[in-house]
Order: sequence, then structure tokens, then C-alpha cells
Amino acid sequence: MFDSIKRLVKKWRASRDGGHQLDTLLAIADKRAPYAERSEWLIELAHWIRRGHAVRPAATDTADTAAPQSDPAHTRIRYLLRVLDRNPAWKAHVAGILRALLRESDGLSLLCDAGMPVHSGFFGAVFERLEASLIPPAPNRRDLTAIVTLMFNAERDAEWIDTLPTDLLARIHALFDYAPDDEEDQRDSTPFSLDLLAALHNLTCQISSTGLSQTVRSRLGGERTDDRLDDTRDARTANGSDVRAAMENQPFYRLTRAMLAVEAAHDASAAGGPQEPLLREVNYLRLLLDECRCATDNVFAHLYRNGVSVDIVFQVQRMRMRIERAEHLLDAWMAQHDLRAAARLTAELVRANQASQSVAHLARSNSSLLARKIVEYSADTGEHYIARDRAEYLKMMQMAAGGGLVTVVTVCVKFGITGAHLHAMLEGVLAGFNYAASFLLMHFLHFSLATKQPAMTAPTLARELDGADTPAGVDSFVSSVTALMRTQAAAVLGNVLVVFPVSLCVDLLWSAMFNHDLISADKAIATLQSFSLLGPTPFYAALTGVLLWSSSLLAGWADNWFILHRVADALAYNRRLRMTLGVAAADRLARFCRANVAGVVGNVTLGLMLGLVPVILTAFAFKFDVRHVTLSAGSIGVAIGVLGESALKMPALWWAVAGVGSMAILNVAVSFALAFYMATKSRDLRGSAVRSLRGAIWQRLRRHPLELVWPAKAVRETS
Repeated sequence: MFDSIKRLVKKWRASRDGGHQLDTLLAIADKRAPYAERSEWLIELAHWIRRGHAVRPAATDTADTAAPQSDPAHTRIRYLLRVLDRNPAWKAHVAGILRALLRESDGLSLLCDAGMPVHSGFFGAVFERLEASLIPPAPNRRDLTAIVTLMFNAERDAEWIDTLPTDLLARIHALFDYAPDDEEDQRDSTPFSLDLLAALHNLTCQISSTGLSQTVRSRLGGERTDDRLDDTRDARTANGSDVRAAMENQPFYRLTRAMLAVEAAHDASAAGGPQEPLLREVNYLRLLLDECRCATDNVFAHLYRNGVSVDIVFQVQRMRMRIERAEHLLDAWMAQHDLRAAARLTAELVRANQASQSVAHLARSNSSLLARKIVEYSADTGEHYIARDRAEYLKMMQMAAGGGLVTVVTVCVKFGITGAHLHAMLEGVLAGFNYAASFLLMHFLHFSLATKQPAMTAPTLARELDGADTPAGVDSFVSSVTALMRTQAAAVLGNVLVVFPVSLCVDLLWSAMFNHDLISADKAIATLQSFSLLGPTPFYAALTGVLLWSSSLLAGWADNWFILHRVADALAYNRRLRMTLGVAAADRLARFCRANVAGVVGNVTLGLMLGLVPVILTAFAFKFDVRHVTLSAGSIGVAIGVLGESALKMPALWWAVAGVGSMAILNVAVSFALAFYMATKSRDLRGSAVRSLRGAIWQRLRRHPLELVWPAKAVRETS
């Protein structure tokens, strides 16, 4: 069926001269060809238009020589129109193909669905886009979305369409109306304005359906909804009305009725009636669309306060996209004779259709709110870890000292587990339980572990990124970063100053009481060598920083899940808990779980990851050992206790000390960098803004380097 057209297209592609390519392509244009062949012809014409370089006009082409040629696609369209003007037969066939495309294809698919995901959930949309990228639409599909996808698949297509000159738009519009003398062209033809009106009706129904669903309706705002219900009860008492009065206060409910009023006013105007009712109804429809957009803002605010669901965010954002599309279609429908408005709408449809094919665009457009929510809950957990004045700095030293004391027990238990020579997986599980129990004990005793804080405290800085566009906001942000770095110095110092000497003393005491050390001399030497700066220690320390950041991410996710599903309320009002513990005790249990869910999940997951991830990676990928500054400092203390004074003369000891220093830097730097990246992503900061913030931090450190180790007196006065 397609052999003849394929041979001609192959011959056309083999030609090297641009003019000869176009002549060959126009010569095979046939408005009576089957739909698939006409679609293939249009696709090839679109590829020729955006080929990328301008066509050199012939010497006899004197028309339009002074026309602007800023875009090669515009130049090629001008050349195409000149060739068609010189060949009326070709022009008639091209015009017939264009008219048939609009007549025989489903325009609603392009006007309503281009750029709109079909699936109601985020992950369904991901699979939809992956499928679309692997299986492009066939040219025999009778809908404009498939044709637009195949014709305009380059990133700059929407740009050159949007910037088409007015004279070119007029000539393209005239091409559609050229030689409409064929009876087939006139049969079953529908004005494009009616397609716009039908698309508007379709979109308003979809917007109303989503807006009146329980997912959106229950999140339109607490106090305002209660007020409306109170008003409705009063109205029902006074006038005998029912729940319909409450529904009529919703813009989503009134939207479909307003669209029906617009259609009725349009029919009356088309029959010769006045234009004023139509304009009034259109303005009212615009107002309702704006109210619907404000309602989606209320939904996002509710999600921000009460937990984020990816699927809910996806559905609300899709509804917002439909509201914006409805406004664009309404503008184009009201300005039917404005060719510039038609070009803007076409470019918007092409741009949206391209975005609908991109998985990366979907992830970028739907992940910022979830990242913001996770960041905020992590920030709530870590705010009290930032020492902003001298009193808080000394308190952090005390908390870090307590964390170092608990770590001594952790190190001793760790050596006991490794000394048992168990199976690698069992050893990893026991080590994970050991770490998790130690971290939980620190959490409930309000102690601090060095390098765990950046992953929890860096998101706190995201709150101050909201004011990063002002000098005062930048200064506040830089002050917080400096305080965070200073806090890390205090935490590392407090941990190491306690865990190292106490570990050493524990080994000496153990040797005196039981006449043998915690570990053997060979194990002590191997421990020092494993921490050497010359080995893989820096790489392991960086990967440990990734695990520290991951634990904070999981902590924020758990807190978000806890709030989203209102688990605290479920516990507080649980019938069995109330009967068993009492009302007050059940309420205290709910508040306790709410206050500690993030800390418990973060500490447990961190402990299990530190124990299990090295075993899994070593078995399936590459050798990996945890390198944490506090745990490693305690291990060095035990090793020195075993080796005695001779250890001071061993180069391995000092290389191990240098390796611990690299752990302190890399644990903090990697976890902070990852958490800060998520914080900036949640605020949608551009790269230039992030670079300016980095420059401001560097300038502050050069001017006041001592602030990294000791807070100035002015900090107390300004905080």
C-alpha cells in the first residue's frame, strides 16, 4: 500500500539540494491519498522545515528578499510559500491535505489531552511515558496528538512556532482557505472554533470531577469549610434548602454550569442575538477558573501542613494544568481572528505535548513539594542541634560527650561481634542491631553523635532559603551555615575527646581484671592499618556520609507518613487503648509517638544500614567498610590500649589518626552536601542563586575564620 510513497520519499531524501528536496516532496502531495500517506507526507514536510539551515533562494526569487530571516524554520516556510505560489496545482493539494487533517482527525485529543497524563497516579504516569518513548504513535491514528508528536519532536519547535512573524501567519492562514472547490473538502467540515468550545466543555467537566472528589474536597481548608457548612445549616433552617447550597459554594460545582451558560449564550449570539450576554458569561467563567486555581493553592497548603502524598500532589497538579489549558483555550476562542493568539496556543500545545513524553520533566514537576515536606520535617527534628551562641555551643559539647560515652559501649560490643567469627550476614545483622540500639539510647538521653547532625540540620537551612533573594536573608543564611559548621566542630570534638580516652581506659581495665585485652595484638594492628589515610578510608568515609544522609531522608519520610495518615489521632482515640491505658495515657502515647517517630526511624535505619550495607556491597559489588569518625576514634583507643606505648612509634597509628581526620571531614561534607542539595531543590533555586550563596559563605569564612571554632559575643546579641 505504501510502496509507491516510500519510493518517492526515499528519492526525495537522497537529494542534497534543499530546493530540489522541496520540489520532490511537493510533487508527490496528493490530497486524495489515504490518511496514513497524507500523514507521512506532513511529517516529512515538518522535518524539512526544521532541518536547521536556511534555504538559499534562487536568483529569480526577488519577492520577500528583505524579509527577516532570524530563524531558519521561518526562512524555509517563506521559501515553501513562494514555491506554492508559483505552482497552483501543488498549492491546491497542500491546502487540501491541511484541511483534511483538521476535518478527519480528532482535535479534542490535542486540545484537551496533550501534555495531560492519562493515569491518575504518579507511577502510572511514569510507566505511561516510558511506554510512549519506546513505542511512538503510528501515523494512521486519526488524532492530532499523534500527528503533532511525530511532526514536532525537537526541543526548539515550540520556540520557532511561537515567534512566527505576523505576515507568515497571515499567509499560512490563507493557505488553509486556498481553492476550497472540492466537494470532499466541504463535506462534514466543522469550524475549529467549535472544537475549541467542545474542548473547553471537556476540560471544565474534568476539572469539576477532580475538584469535587473526596481527595480534593477534604483538603480545601479547615476553618473556611466549617464556616461554609455553618452558613449552609443556617440557610437550610431559614429557607429549607439542603446540601445543594453547600455544594453551590464550591467553584468546581459552579464551573460546569457556567460552561453550559457560555455555550447557550454562544448559540444565541450565533443566531443573531446580542454579544453582551456572551461576554458576561465568559467573564464569569474566567472568574471561576481563577477561583479553582486558588482552591488548588489551598489544597497544597493543606498538604504542606498535614503530610504529602505523591499521588495526591500529582492529581492536584494535573487539575491545575487543566485549569491553565482551559484559560488558554478560552483566550484563543475569544480571539479567533488573532493569528498571534493562535500561534501562541499552537506553541503551547507542542510544548505541553513534548513535556508529556519526558520522564525527567514529570519527576522535576512533581518532586519539589515532596522534597520540601521531607526537608521541613527533618528540619523540625534537627533545629535544636545548631548552636547559635556560646551557651548552646557548650551544651552541644556536653551532648557530644554523652554520645561519645555511649559509643564506647558500641565499640566494645562491635569487637565482641567481630571476634565471634560468625557468618558475614549474621555479623552484619548483629552489628546493625548494636548500632541501632546505641543510636536510640543517644536519642532518648538527648545525646549527640558527630556527623549524624548535618543530614538532620542542613534541611533546617532550607527555611531560610525562602529569603535568600534579599541581602538580609542571605546574611541570615550564611550565619546559620557558619553556626552549623561550628556545631559540627563541637560535636566531633566532644565525641572524640570522650570516646578515645575512655575506650583506652576500658581496655586497660579489662586487661587488669581478666588478664587479657578486648582484642588481640594482630587485630589491633589490622585495625590501625584499616584506618590509614593511604588506603580506601576516604572513599569509605564518603559512602558513610551517603548513609547518614539517607537516614535523615527516611526519618523525614516517616514523619510525613505519620502526619499524612493521622496516626497520632488514631492512637489517641483508639477504643482499646483508651479502655486499657485510659484517655490521658492514650493521649500521652500519641504525643510521644508524634515527637519521636522521626528520631526512632532515623536512628534505627542508620544503625541497620551501617551494619548491613557493607555486607551486601561486599558480597555483590565491591568491598566496603563503615568509616565513622566517632566509632573509628574509639577503635583506635582500644588498639592503643592493646599495643601499649610501642604503638606511638608505629607509622600505622599516625596514618590512622590522619584517616580519622579525613573521616570527620568527609562524613560531614558529603551528608551536608546531599541534604543541602535536597533543600535547594525543594525551593526550586536556580544554579546562579546557589553559586551566589556559596560565594557569600566563602567570604564570611575568609573575614571571620574563628567563627568556625568559637561563637562570637555578637551572635548572642543578635539571636
